[in-house]
Amino acid sequence: MTDLLIADVRLGGHAPVDLHVEGGTIAAVVPAGTSRDDAATARRIDGAGLLALPGLVDTHAHVDKSWWGRPWQSYAGEPGVQGRIAHERERRDELGIPSVATSRAVLAEMVRHGTTAVRTHVDVDLGLGLRGLEVVREAAASYDGLRLEVVAFPQDGVLRRPGVMELLDRAAAAGAEHVGGLDPASIDRDPVGQLDGLFDIAARHGCGIDLHLHDGGDLGAFQVELVVERTERLGLQGRVNLAHGFAVAQVDPARRHDLLQAMGALGITMTTVAPLGLPQLPVAELDAAGVGLGLGTDGIRDLWSPYGDGDLLGIARQLARASGLARDTDLQRVVDLATRDGARFVGGTTQDLVAGSRADVVLLDAENPLDALVRTPPRRLVVAGGRVLHDDLS
Repeated sequence: MTDLLIADVRLGGHAPVDLHVEGGTIAAVVPAGTSRDDAATARRIDGAGLLALPGLVDTHAHVDKSWWGRPWQSYAGEPGVQGRIAHERERRDELGIPSVATSRAVLAEMVRHGTTAVRTHVDVDLGLGLRGLEVVREAAASYDGLRLEVVAFPQDGVLRRPGVMELLDRAAAAGAEHVGGLDPASIDRDPVGQLDGLFDIAARHGCGIDLHLHDGGDLGAFQVELVVERTERLGLQGRVNLAHGFAVAQVDPARRHDLLQAMGALGITMTTVAPLGLPQLPVAELDAAGVGLGLGTDGIRDLWSPYGDGDLLGIARQLARASGLARDTDLQRVVDLATRDGARFVGGTTQDLVAGSRADVVLLDAENPLDALVRTPPRRLVVAGGRVLHDDLS
């Protein structure tokens, strides 16, 4: 029996339809006004002709770090990755980070902006142990229907902090879906050692790897090659992601082609936060090589930066604009990256507005998905797994 009817919505700007939801899944998509008799007993939401998009998927977040909802914190500390790490370590206890309340507030903003699935990095280090993982899981439990996967993330390095590799191993054994790493060359000064340790954990526990790689140019490309070699040797195809991966956008076209071909053949994916002031990952080239790409909000008003508001659609717009994309097909491709194609990063379930798909639905006032991307209007309704998490239709 239909338990939720989302009536009179438009898919892709076409004729209005009704969405029947049963048990958290879209059971049927029918022309508006033709819903079957059992829908009469369902909870009915009048979409009033609004545009419907699949739920947004945030593939790179840090929901444990934010001071969202707390008094303003002035940006301070030394610039650069090392300076930001030191500043965060100095002040996080004073701000009570991580906390369930703050992580819950960040997730609330993400949901309000249409996010229905999240892959979040969570700091694991000698000061916190695994406490951050517990905090984030508890915060996410407040949003029934929201899908969340965690990456146990060694923000302060791995090998340079003896004991962190063991913490990552414990995190994977305790159910973390992925283990992370950070700039094996420039942070640990031992790319072979860090990567060998991470890949060993993933191979033994069956989890994924999600590696922050900020190192650019030849140094970054060299580390991508190390990742490719280990992915193939250990049989971790489809379980490895490179976050940021600035080097891929910076090396010459011939080398980038070779890197992407190797990555695509092994199912190595990439995630980007569309950083301003840096070359963007070339979407068309990644597509041609079969390299999956996800979009993420990164930090949201944390000790690294006062910016960020949890709006993944805004990140998609930033990627399109910074990449110089303007044609309809290219804009639609970016919308797909933010919605349908993001599912591979969080559980892999179908993320689309078709029968059989998980009922993750976002309504907003836009002519079509392209208009929604370039204007990023307010999200009026957010449904995750058939559960209404945000409703601003009244």
